Amino acid sequence: MTPPATPAPAAPALKFTKKDFQSDQEVRWCPGCGDYAVLNTVLQVFATLNVPREKYVCVSGIGCSSRFPYYINTYGFHTIHGRAPAVATGIKLANPELEVWVATGDGDGLSIGGNHTMHALRRNVGIKMLLFNNRIYGLTKGQYSPTSELGKINKSAPYGTVDQPINPISIALASEATFIARSVDVYQKHLMDIVKRAADHKGGAFVEIYQNCNVFNDKTFEDVVNREVRDDQNLSLEHGKPMVFGKTKNKAIRANGHRLEVFTIGENGRTINDALVHDEHDPTLAYMLSRMQPPAFPVPIGVFRADRLPTLEERVTEQIVAAKKKLGEPDIQKLLNMGDVWEVK
Repeated sequence: MTPPATPAPAAPALKFTKKDFQSDQEVRWCPGCGDYAVLNTVLQVFATLNVPREKYVCVSGIGCSSRFPYYINTYGFHTIHGRAPAVATGIKLANPELEVWVATGDGDGLSIGGNHTMHALRRNVGIKMLLFNNRIYGLTKGQYSPTSELGKINKSAPYGTVDQPINPISIALASEATFIARSVDVYQKHLMDIVKRAADHKGGAFVEIYQNCNVFNDKTFEDVVNREVRDDQNLSLEHGKPMVFGKTKNKAIRANGHRLEVFTIGENGRTINDALVHDEHDPTLAYMLSRMQPPAFPVPIGVFRADRLPTLEERVTEQIVAAKKKLGEPDIQKLLNMGDVWEVK
């Protein structure tokens, strides 16, 4: 009787540190910029993923956040304004084994690049998109962006903006993104957990990061991150757990018909059992949560949606395999000589 084959030993885990992913370029953002915190988080997460740096590609468009490829010691591509998702899509399709990350901003990713962002998300390309939202154009010195608050006074709207702002999470949901989350630049542990989950997600990931521009739009998220109020203004989303918040965890979210509302636990006979339980697989609930804004509601942070669906690169690979099975291996020379061909001598 033939003895069973001895299984091959598992490949040893690769060990990296944050320094392995730091480039030799001087990091040049304004002192106090929230981008430093995001960069630090990404470097730390990359060091935990057991992936060598030559397997990463960081892609960006134009804006302060788009300096990311220079500051991370991986392959990178600094593209033109708004086109990072399109370039990243091409990279991922050409080599699905690469870990492709996109760094973009509310202007780059939602204005000139809004169409590219939307289609990359709906196609479920296996890229990880970090959208830095500071509600302003920082690199060009303070014009309003697609996410600027209505009435915001700035260099391009001295009497206040008259445009309704875009809701990035709602846009991602409408685009059928399979992983959608939100975090804040100064919430380091939370941001690290969210970036790690985005990295582990099999498919396209969209992460909105509230990021402070202390020069051109300072404290734009003060009503969310101020230490004195943030416990009452943040709702941390955890799959399978009731939506409870507040300094003493005495407030919660419940459904009232087709609307959400805040209630106080212990008042009017209501208990924690009346609170909605978060479900990352319910896009309808995710959309309702995306509409919650102060002062009526706390701001949800965490994962809104996480679903495993076939990626674009998986579907394209299946098509290629099926076509080769039906038609055989392609012959480039034969293709070039099809139809009417003239030979010039």
